[in-house]
Amino acid sequence: MAANPIRVMVVDDSAVVRKMVGALLQAAPGIELLHAVADPLLAIERMKHHWPDVIVLDVEMPRMDGITFLRKIMAERPTPVVICSTQTERGAETTMAAMAAGAVAVITKPRLGLKEFLNDSADELVAAVRAAAQANVKRLAARASVGATPQQAPAKLTADAILPALAESRTPLQTTERIVAIGTSTGGTQALEEVLTALPRVTPGIVIVQHMPEKFTAAFAERLDKVCQINVIEARHNDRVLPGRALIAPGGRHLLLRRDGAQYFVEVVNGPLVNRHRPSVDVLFRSVARNAGANALGIIMTGMGDDGAAGLLEMRNAGARTVAQDEESCVVYGMPKEAVKRGGVEKSVPLKSIDREILAQLQIR
Repeated sequence: MAANPIRVMVVDDSAVVRKMVGALLQAAPGIELLHAVADPLLAIERMKHHWPDVIVLDVEMPRMDGITFLRKIMAERPTPVVICSTQTERGAETTMAAMAAGAVAVITKPRLGLKEFLNDSADELVAAVRAAAQANVKRLAARASVGATPQQAPAKLTADAILPALAESRTPLQTTERIVAIGTSTGGTQALEEVLTALPRVTPGIVIVQHMPEKFTAAFAERLDKVCQINVIEARHNDRVLPGRALIAPGGRHLLLRRDGAQYFVEVVNGPLVNRHRPSVDVLFRSVARNAGANALGIIMTGMGDDGAAGLLEMRNAGARTVAQDEESCVVYGMPKEAVKRGGVEKSVPLKSIDREILAQLQIR
């Protein structure tokens, strides 16, 4: 017996977007276009009769903006929402507010060349909708507070494309500098906010890959920096990894850890998509395994797919402690599940306990 299709509603004031996004979704196996409407007020009327499984939502619209609509949905009947927003600085800030209100994923659209973009991004859009449909709605309701977009590639490359594996494993020398490496995807913006806001000023240095498009990571880091005791910034090439600081990989670039004597720095590099993502968690985790070893803690959190599972195993084999977010607290239990399956996870803990795992790094000497 065939599974029920994913019923999707598109809410966008652009007739072109409604037509093209609707057609792309309707053509995808297992997805049904329920409605395509011009604004949230029309959506509310339609939803009185047919409630969608996933909503693809624009942010800036007349009569009612997308953020207000999103908050209404999350208060009335939490539903996975994919934000479809313009890729501009203003759009990034607005979209971050939408993510804070409970959206689970982001698709960026340009102001020009929209038809070509949507044609080229059909796989990305469909993957985002499928990821949203897998979201734990109970977690969305509990944590409507800070997605990620699976970025599709014709071929799935591994971390070898950026940083070849060592022929022989080696254990880096112990230092007093501790490193925490975090990887996450769908649902990760909300989860990261919950973890980072719980940390005091005195914490190990943190490096983070959150699957997110270009131009959005800077706004995301700025948002977190305002609400956290620690310093949160979008990583730049050669930034020092310091206690009390979290460096977030910029969208569209890979983040690697580098060691110089007893100090750690990051490299921000271009390169192909790895596990269909750039930045890739596997790339970061491999670099941490190679350059920090037992000085590190690896954490894999909510997300669709398997990015980070191989890298976390490399970290564990190099002597690092490794932790996964547990299934119940994940929005999507994909990446942690795969990491557990491959043997890379030392233990799984609820989201609310991850800050304690990070602080435990300070006690290891």
